Amino acid sequence: MRKPRVLPLAITVVVTAVLLFGGFALYKQMVVAAPLADKLEEMNGVAEASKPEIGQKELKVKLKLSADASLRETYGNAVKQTAGFAGGKKVMVQVENDPNEQLEQLWYGAMFEIAEAMETKAYSTIPAAMEKAVAGVDGVTTVTEMDENNVYITIRSEQEGTAKYVVLPRTPNTMEVW
Repeated sequence: MRKPRVLPLAITVVVTAVLLFGGFALYKQMVVAAPLADKLEEMNGVAEASKPEIGQKELKVKLKLSADASLRETYGNAVKQTAGFAGGKKVMVQVENDPNEQLEQLWYGAMFEIAEAMETKAYSTIPAAMEKAVAGVDGVTTVTEMDENNVYITIRSEQEGTAKYVVLPRTPNTMEVW
């Protein structure tokens, strides 16, 4: 029986591995990540979109919003755009914040009431809680929006041009059998 030559065998294994794994990485970059990043950056309200992170079970994108963006609208559009590229993977959209210390303190001050509203599913109390948190603070505004999946809170400092974005997943009430 002939003895296999080690050097050609090793070269063949290395070349095959490089082609398989390199080809897959190139596919992810050229077919999924680059077109998705381009689509996200073209969306209204998006100032910058980072390169998508493609994992085994999820697809993550990070967005930086423009100053006049609607968090609810931009987030919803980003989820829809990303879902088309996800191929059945879980879609995760993360909105980057650029808050200052004042916005962080306002958020932490309102967090108890917000957490209580989320836990009791009393979503209609969230706008009042946010307005109460920013009352008396000059140059800070808040916008609270909701859709069937999330509650969206934006706190903006007009003076410094910074904003804090919060997306809270909601769990709608379900009908139970009596």
